[in-house]
Amino acid sequence: MSGETSPERTDAPSGVVDRLERIRQARRARAAGAAAVVLVVGFLFVQALSAVDFFTESYQWDFFAKSLRDFFPITLYAGWIPFLDVQQYWAFISDRNLIFDPASFQALLTDPIGFLFGSSLGIFSIFGEAGVTLAIGFAGTVLGFPLALVFGVLGSERVIPFPFNFLFRSTMSGIRSIPALVWALIYIPLVGLTPLAALLAVGTDTIGNLGRLFTDELEEIEDGPIEAMQTTGASRPQVIVFGMLSQVRTSFVAWTLYILEINVRVAVSLGIIGAGGLGEILDVQQGLFQFTNAMATLLCIFLLIISVELFSQRVRSRLRSDDEPMGVRELLLGLPQRLIESLAR
Repeated sequence: MSGETSPERTDAPSGVVDRLERIRQARRARAAGAAAVVLVVGFLFVQALSAVDFFTESYQWDFFAKSLRDFFPITLYAGWIPFLDVQQYWAFISDRNLIFDPASFQALLTDPIGFLFGSSLGIFSIFGEAGVTLAIGFAGTVLGFPLALVFGVLGSERVIPFPFNFLFRSTMSGIRSIPALVWALIYIPLVGLTPLAALLAVGTDTIGNLGRLFTDELEEIEDGPIEAMQTTGASRPQVIVFGMLSQVRTSFVAWTLYILEINVRVAVSLGIIGAGGLGEILDVQQGLFQFTNAMATLLCIFLLIISVELFSQRVRSRLRSDDEPMGVRELLLGLPQRLIESLAR
C-alpha cells in the first residue's frame, strides 16, 4: 500500500554492506579528525594570544579608534556630510614627489641624453621616492640573477650527481635562512645605511630564492629531449644547454618576474630601517606622528606594488599558457596575503 513504508532490504550482498560500513566509518573518522584539528588550532591560538600578553595588557582601544582619524582625515561637506579628505593625501604626495617628479620629467624632455646618463637615478628619478624603491628591487633582481642561474643549474641532480650538487643546494639554503633585512644589517658596516646596502641585500636574497626555483624546475623536465640528444653523441654541456635549459627557458623568465615582485616589496621593508625609498618616508612620518602623511605614503606603496605586480603577472600570463591571467580584482584582494608571504621569505 502507498501509506506503508517498504521494509529495509536485507538481500544486498555482504560485500556491498561491508564496503558501505567502511565508507561510513571513514567519514566519521574524517569528521572527528577535522574537529580535533579545529580544537588544537583554537587551543594554540589562545596560547599564542596569552604569550603576547593579549589578555593581561590594558590596551587603549579607545585611543586607537580616535587615532584612526589621523590616518583617515574626515571633512564635513556642506557642513554635515562627512567624507574622506583625499586632498590632504595628495598635498603630501605632490609636495614630496613620492610617485612623480615633475622636474625630472622636464629634464628628460629637454635633455634626454644628459638626463639618462648624467643624473644619479636616471630614468627612475621620474618616479620620485618610489623610483628609489623600484630601482632597489629591479637592480637587486638583475644583480642576483646570474649567480641564481649558476647555483640553480648546478644544484640540480640532473646536472651534477649527488652529493656534489648538495654543495650548491646547501649554499642556497643558507642564503634563504637569513632574511633580507638581516642581510641589509650585515652590509651596513660595509657600505653604510644607504640604498646600496638594500640593493646588496636584495641581490643576495635573490640568489637563494630564485636559485631554488630554478633547481625545482630542472627536476621536473622531460627525459625525452635529453635522451634524444645523448643518442646523437652530444656533449654534456650541449645536453644541459639544449636538452635541459631549453625546456625551462620560459619558466625561468616567469619565475624571475615573480621574484621581481617580491623584491620590490622587500625594498619597501628595507627602507623602513633607513635604506631609502618609500619605506624610509613611511618610517619618518610615523616617527613624527604625522599619520595622515604616513597613510599617503602607504597609498603610494600600494600603487607601486600593484603596478609592478600587474605588469609582471601580465607578462607571465603571456609566457605560460597554463597561467590564468589575474584580473585587477584578484590583484587587490590577494595583495595582503602576498605581502605576508614575501615578508616571510
